[in-house]
Amino acid sequence: MSRRDRYPAGVPCFVETLTPDLDAALRFYEGVFGWSFAGPGAMPGDPPGAYFVARVDGDDVAGIGCPPAGAPAPVGWSTHIAVASADDAAARAVAAGGAALLDPFDVPPAGRLAVIADPAGAAFCVWEAGSRTGARRVNEPSAWAMSLLRTPDPAAAEAFYGELFGWRAEPFGPDGQVWLFRLPGYVGGEPAQPVPRDVVAAMMVGDTAVWGVDFWVADADAAVAPAAQLGGRVVVEPFVEAPFRRAVLAAPDGATFSVSQLRLAG
Repeated sequence: MSRRDRYPAGVPCFVETLTPDLDAALRFYEGVFGWSFAGPGAMPGDPPGAYFVARVDGDDVAGIGCPPAGAPAPVGWSTHIAVASADDAAARAVAAGGAALLDPFDVPPAGRLAVIADPAGAAFCVWEAGSRTGARRVNEPSAWAMSLLRTPDPAAAEAFYGELFGWRAEPFGPDGQVWLFRLPGYVGGEPAQPVPRDVVAAMMVGDTAVWGVDFWVADADAAVAPAAQLGGRVVVEPFVEAPFRRAVLAAPDGATFSVSQLRLAG
């Protein structure tokens, strides 16, 4: 378990999803994760409009909201990466071969946000914190654990994220298809974790460039069980990938995410 009250620049700090059917999304994620929700105006820094902060035992873990009026909802979960300046990060992303999908704007008093695409088109957010730094609880059941970039061009991604955030990609596993993004000097995670504590994200080869999110759960099968009844679906049934039991789910709006149950020896 990790509680966080700050995130250094270059460290993923929050995940959120925007959906056209907020009621269905709230029911679904409550059923899968047991989340409670702080509604619009319930916390200092909540963005205007219909936006809820998901909580575990009173700690923020994710965001769920509606897109701005007249704007289409991007289907999927987005990862926010902490930066000292959203404006500077957006400018540097464009200079490094990416694109600014949404120019920096204020979310008072929570912070300042921009939406960026890397050179292959994978979208993510940069977050300049104001009153809200990010997720307060990570790496435990019903909380976000890791974000994973799938990309057809790992070399270009390594160069882009290295230039923008100082990340270094290190091969992981025997097949040469997975890399760990490390941020030298950062100390996160937990002392007993199986990967270095400066790991901030992961990358693997994929046909489409997209950032995905993984949530830890106490029981992967129990998390999967209510998905269909709540309007979602099981994309990948639970399977073992040591030391985890994993599954992939889709919410009612089609947003996909993975869940992972840590299986401890004995």
